[in-house]
Amino acid sequence: MATTFSFCSNVSHLNSLNHSLIRQPNPRRILYRFRCAGENPTTSSATDGDGGSRPENALLKIAWNASELLGIATSFFRSPRNPGASEVARELSRDGSGSVDRAVVVKTIKDDFERSYFVTGNLTLDAYEEDCEFADPASSFKGLRRFKRNCTNFGSLLEKSNMKLMKWEDFEDKGVGHWRFSCILSFPWKPILSASGYTEYFYDPQSGKVCRHVEHWNVPKMALLKQILRPSRRFWSKRTVD
Repeated sequence: MATTFSFCSNVSHLNSLNHSLIRQPNPRRILYRFRCAGENPTTSSATDGDGGSRPENALLKIAWNASELLGIATSFFRSPRNPGASEVARELSRDGSGSVDRAVVVKTIKDDFERSYFVTGNLTLDAYEEDCEFADPASSFKGLRRFKRNCTNFGSLLEKSNMKLMKWEDFEDKGVGHWRFSCILSFPWKPILSASGYTEYFYDPQSGKVCRHVEHWNVPKMALLKQILRPSRRFWSKRTVD
């Protein structure tokens, strides 16, 4: 979520882009497969699977990277928040081999959901590898600190938010959390975002920590963009009163 929602912090800069640069992907659910020791997804898997052409996806990636950089720049002008509230700095218990117990990691992720870590950056860092890969339908990158920063930048734009873990599934090499999310962005037109999806948490076989964090949305990317640009009823009612 953070990898794509980072463009929200600079949507005013992106409004000047022609809508033809971003086309609606095939709404069919996209599945990404990763190995902890593998590389970033190849071009074919990142483009052929969503029905978009390579040029269109390349332009989308450029727009995303530009918005992330703008988000970093604008973050320097925001009032700093309580640093203790931005992350959970605790070390998870380990067994004799130094590996984190699977049940401990799962409980930690569920606790982080209670803190809406997707949009606050308030997550337990020790549950993830430092070079953990984070991916969603728009982009992927490695780096726990980068993910945390993107989440924090997005959270600073929210007036209200609600994120709920709906269901958890355990598999041999991963856990899957099904979630639902909604928020009101603090833009002048008060847009409302609403989405559901699931996240795959792949575990490193040596450390037991999460080494891949892969998001899947049940809402097309173009639909999310339209939600960001659409004024809420609250905005129109205020305009009527004024």
